[in-house]
Amino acid sequence: MTGLSAYAALFLAAFVAATLLPAQSETVLAGLLVAGGHSPVLLVLVAGIGNVLGSLVNYALGRAALRFRGRRWFPAGPAALARASRWYGRYGRWSLLMSWAPFIGDPLTVAAGILREPLWSFLLLVATAKFARYAALAAITLQLV
Repeated sequence: MTGLSAYAALFLAAFVAATLLPAQSETVLAGLLVAGGHSPVLLVLVAGIGNVLGSLVNYALGRAALRFRGRRWFPAGPAALARASRWYGRYGRWSLLMSWAPFIGDPLTVAAGILREPLWSFLLLVATAKFARYAALAAITLQLV
């Protein structure tokens, strides 16, 4: 994969991976880093932006959850939302620093929307977590650490 299509594929993978849909963006990023020919900084930026925007979709779903919760198509089940809401209730907005983590991260971003976290703090904490994860993955993949 070369040029703009590589960045577009990474953006799409990172965006979908941040939603409640199953997807894997880390392998796409690592593959592009290993293949070479792309700016590692730009790859991390593209992945981070896509992932934060995907999390914003979850936040919006959370904001609308009271209206749509319980519908068959709603992507978060009651157990996942309850677990994320308990975690979020215990640790507050700082739990969004775990939004990068598998299994709990995506429901946490939905819970933030349900619990009406202000958008500015949501974006700041989620962006910090997501960009840090991709930067760490890039450093490990490129054997910088």
